[in-house]
Amino acid sequence: MARLSQELIDQVRQSVDIADVISQDVQLQRQGKNLVGHCPFHEDNTPSFSVSEQKQFFYCFSCHRSGSVFDFLMELHHLSFPQAVEQVAKLGSVTLPSDFQANDEARQSQAPDSQQSQLIKLHQTAMRLYHHILMNTPAGEPARRYLKKRGLTQELIDQFNLGYAPKEEVLKVVLEKEGHDYQLLRRSGLFTENRDGSLHDRFFDRVMFPLKDGQGRPVAFSGRLLQKSADSPKYLNSPETPIFNKRRLIFNFDLAKKAARENGKLLLFEGYMDVISAYGAGVLNGIASMGTSLTDEQLSMIVKTTNQLDICYDGDAPGQNAIERALKLIEASPVANQLRLRVVQLPTGQDPDEYIQQNGGARFREYLKNTEETPTAFRLRYLRQGLNLSNQAELLSYLNAAIGVIAKVSDPVARDVYIQQLAKEFQLSPQNLQQQLAVQVKKQPPVAVPNPTPPGEQWSDDSAVISGRRPFNGSQGQRYGRYNRKKHQATAQPAPQAVVLTASEQQSLALDQTERAERLLLVAVLHDYGVRAQLKAMPDFDFIHDQYRHLYQLALNYFTEHDEYELASFLDYVDDPALKATLTQLDGLDAQAALSPEAIDDCLRIIMQKTPLTQKIAQVKLSLQEAKARSNQELITQLTVELIELYGQKQRLKTEETS
Repeated sequence: MARLSQELIDQVRQSVDIADVISQDVQLQRQGKNLVGHCPFHEDNTPSFSVSEQKQFFYCFSCHRSGSVFDFLMELHHLSFPQAVEQVAKLGSVTLPSDFQANDEARQSQAPDSQQSQLIKLHQTAMRLYHHILMNTPAGEPARRYLKKRGLTQELIDQFNLGYAPKEEVLKVVLEKEGHDYQLLRRSGLFTENRDGSLHDRFFDRVMFPLKDGQGRPVAFSGRLLQKSADSPKYLNSPETPIFNKRRLIFNFDLAKKAARENGKLLLFEGYMDVISAYGAGVLNGIASMGTSLTDEQLSMIVKTTNQLDICYDGDAPGQNAIERALKLIEASPVANQLRLRVVQLPTGQDPDEYIQQNGGARFREYLKNTEETPTAFRLRYLRQGLNLSNQAELLSYLNAAIGVIAKVSDPVARDVYIQQLAKEFQLSPQNLQQQLAVQVKKQPPVAVPNPTPPGEQWSDDSAVISGRRPFNGSQGQRYGRYNRKKHQATAQPAPQAVVLTASEQQSLALDQTERAERLLLVAVLHDYGVRAQLKAMPDFDFIHDQYRHLYQLALNYFTEHDEYELASFLDYVDDPALKATLTQLDGLDAQAALSPEAIDDCLRIIMQKTPLTQKIAQVKLSLQEAKARSNQELITQLTVELIELYGQKQRLKTEETS
């Protein structure tokens, strides 16, 4: 089995964003510079799990787990280090040596994995080819005019890798010239197959939208006809393949999930062009499903990213119907009580693309911000569709249906607000409406809630936060201590404060002046080549406390292979979880890394003044033990006196340090 070089391991780690990997298991929210969430390694009622995108590491301020993306996968999914590297390599599309196999299981699955990688490469080739044809050939001119008419800039076209599949067959010719296997081409979904087994390009004369997975890799296409045809659908999607399952793919999810961590929500649009136009208007958290219905798999992806979803569909009757269908589908899903829903309905006759072109991006962002409404408010308006409320019979029918909708709201204050609005609008007695409401409320089935949540509307209007926690297995319990294995059900929590290491927390971690000096000096060692060289030139120097001594030796080894310090990379050098935690805590001191030469000298003086004394005490204690073994009473007396004097010196030094 091939042994991976440190350079390749670093390349694998840097190929992904640790936040993207962790967010598949833990819902993260922006707090200051870092992302925070509930720790997946222990029962965590208050978010204590911090992820640094800048430095690519995680740390829990409660259980003190810490490490790189490899450590996270190893601990949560019980992988070996080679297995974790292999998994990250797949996510980051990094090719490992052909003879590298993390274990027997990997060896058995080598062929499918190789096929997956090859299929993705085929789609990358197709994406580049279609984009080139769109932007650089006469054949792409009609498609360029269409996209320009829709308001798409060159930057947006490049951002989403849009392309054009011409009327002529080109993709098959290109891929066959590259020598790709016939069976691989058959399985790619890029071609149709005749009865005689011959392959032909699936997409002709269509604007091509690459469909990407959560890591931003193209796995399928959706092609839009430029000219209407009675024989062809307006949009044609790739069939399902080993790398594409439409139930598990969300358009623009790879980009939107990062933006959702910043503003706490995702925006669901009806179509790809809506998402792209919104992106060009500065709305970066827009997504679209693969069709008109959201699947449970897609909703599971959403709740791992955010706890709020805004549905933004067209304002016409079909758009309202689509909103109602989406609400019902989400409410019936397993994650209904984990997602807060809001509706943003555009003016009648306009989709997001048209609104942006007419009003501009700034107005669109303001509209999204100011016109959010709850599902209940939307439904009270939706029920009026097609009714003549001037007609008494239709008005009574509407009021009865509206009270039925309000009865499903769990918060009595919210119910009262809606009743007051109805009473005011139709000049009715609030008391009479309340009486009818009370009857309807009694008919409602009890709502099963895993844990008490803040008052809210039953239709997923609560603020439950998803943690993505998983219970510890036995081996982790033996390694790190016993943890409650009962699956935690998260309730809404107040927004946590930004998780930073304060000065008081830093000092509380230090036992005395000597250890504070060790901590500052070790941080300087990690960040300053000159300090490392200075210490290496001092053969008598050593740290006093074991954890800093071990980290110093690991650092010297680390810098034989690396020119610069990177916390995530160095964490891979450290096996001991306690040392990982110490190293992560030290990272909070990196603002002081650029110590002056005088400060370095002070640290060295404090450490080296105590180091010889500590070593001498150890030597005398060893000699005393040997003297006792030989029953040399005279030597025992001499060494005992000497040891008492040394302990006296140590006590005086300690008194000086604290004074």
